[in-house]
Amino acid sequence: MRYRVYVLLCFMFFGIASKSQNSTITKTKPAYWQQHVDYKMDIVFDVNNYQYKGKQELTYTNNSPDELTRVYYHLYFNAFQPGSEMDIRSQTTPFPDSRIGDRISKLKPDEIGYIKVNSLKQNGIDVKYEPVGTVLEVDLDKPIQPGESVVFNMVFEAQVPVQIRRSGRNNNEGVALSMAQWYPKLAEYDFEGWHADPYIEREFHGVWGNFDVKLTIDKDYVVGGTGYLQNPNAIGHGYETGTVNRPAGETLTWHFKAPNVHDFTWAADPDYRHDTLKVPDGPVLHFFYKSTMTKEKLENWKNLQPKAVELMQFFSNNIGPYPYDQYSLIQGGDGGMEYAMCTLILGEGTFEGLFGVTAHEMAHTWFQFLLATNELKHYWMDEGFTEYFGELAESHIFNTDFSQTSKGVYDLYRSLALSGKEQPQTTHADRFNLRQAYSISAYYKGYVFLAQLAYVIGQENQEKTIKNYFRDFAFTHPVPNDIIRTAEKVSGLELDWYLMDFTQTTNTIDYGVKAVEGRRITLERIGLMPMPIDLTVTYTDGTSEDFYIPLRIMRGAKPTSATQLEDWAWAYPTYTFETKKPVQSVEIDPKGLMADIDLRNNRS
Repeated sequence: MRYRVYVLLCFMFFGIASKSQNSTITKTKPAYWQQHVDYKMDIVFDVNNYQYKGKQELTYTNNSPDELTRVYYHLYFNAFQPGSEMDIRSQTTPFPDSRIGDRISKLKPDEIGYIKVNSLKQNGIDVKYEPVGTVLEVDLDKPIQPGESVVFNMVFEAQVPVQIRRSGRNNNEGVALSMAQWYPKLAEYDFEGWHADPYIEREFHGVWGNFDVKLTIDKDYVVGGTGYLQNPNAIGHGYETGTVNRPAGETLTWHFKAPNVHDFTWAADPDYRHDTLKVPDGPVLHFFYKSTMTKEKLENWKNLQPKAVELMQFFSNNIGPYPYDQYSLIQGGDGGMEYAMCTLILGEGTFEGLFGVTAHEMAHTWFQFLLATNELKHYWMDEGFTEYFGELAESHIFNTDFSQTSKGVYDLYRSLALSGKEQPQTTHADRFNLRQAYSISAYYKGYVFLAQLAYVIGQENQEKTIKNYFRDFAFTHPVPNDIIRTAEKVSGLELDWYLMDFTQTTNTIDYGVKAVEGRRITLERIGLMPMPIDLTVTYTDGTSEDFYIPLRIMRGAKPTSATQLEDWAWAYPTYTFETKKPVQSVEIDPKGLMADIDLRNNRS
């Protein structure tokens, strides 16, 4: 009795406190804003020791309503040192990434990665800074006021690590330099505050802006990456065809500019072959790959090129137009990873493998690069949507059955949901207990979210949602609510329940056919997550009829030719209705678009 009274008193207190607190909130929230950066960098690279020196001028515009007293830079290469967070996490987590394992702990001083900041000024005044792992903490000379722009001038030096993950030198495919996340990169500040996450294993988040980069490197190296080359004549006649006639001198300076991007990546190798192919009414595609590969591998790269054109056209038509004048596919030597206006991908293997990674990484141009979600927090919007569209594009280009691909993806999600190892998709990407749980949650449950959305609101509404989402949120940092609000506006339905249950909890979907008695059908909800129901009833005379049961909290129904019944309120565990003819069998979700975890009870 005391416990019950105590709990009631607590609820009463918190209710009063909450009401009192909420009554004081009268200010209107500011409209969407995002920070802006303009980078100018001069880099001198020594290919003999894989070290480089850099000067960086960064103009930072504070578009937030907040006064900033500190800023943070990412120093990603510092992860590739013995004792780093990435090193220790890899050695202490169950089932670590085999590409990392204990390799970082064994790196020698001339093999590690580092970025060392030698000086940093704010508007010409020295500021205090301290490197803490992969993050540089900076105390400002003066706070940056809302709407103010300041200039940071930095001198730094760095060493490229032996390639272990994404970036590095001399990888297994023999690529000399894969340079991603290679410069001191200002952390993002948004409505949630600073995102100065350490680099442990997962992915990235960056500030939108413009890059002006001059790279001086050995003249024998061919360079490709982000941005438009400003001085092809200075580089040498024949650059565009890969048969470069080098000018005199030991080094060349490559000058790139990249407008409105949130990253800058490059790769270089003396044996790169460089091909180009124009997409009709679209960008020029650039291909950089090792000329020293076998004849079969070189043919794969040639055969890839027209298919890459088809991929670019598919994504532009089905998501939104690619906004830049070029895109580069670069042999980087470690899986595949999306970057600004380019990707680094494995170059060897089968043609099917090369095409598959190209389809996935090119789709990332839309999901994460142009729709720049925070990959550490909303990875499923990035990886899952990319996986969906990569597979959809492949099925379109090769005329394969997309529904069979989806069936396999749904089964992977079910295996996770039934394993007891699932964590909500609100879990930080570095906080998963198991790598496999992260991978299925990010790639496959994220895929299911988008595929199942078509089940909830209708295929045409799902397709329109994607296009409107791109139209409204390209060149921003969208969050999960943005995709679901777009779907609500397109469909006219209430969908907050879908976002909450499927991504913020581990609630599962499980509906079953409980009883069939003559013309009377009773369904039951077994899982906690609510869903509308598509149903096919086969009658004893051999005919069949499709039924649709809306979910009450949707406050509406999707477009359908099926016979629509009264809605089903989630709190009622069963739902009964009668048909016009005797029933032979009943099947819930005959198209398999609902992620029901137990299909055994979906038929009578």
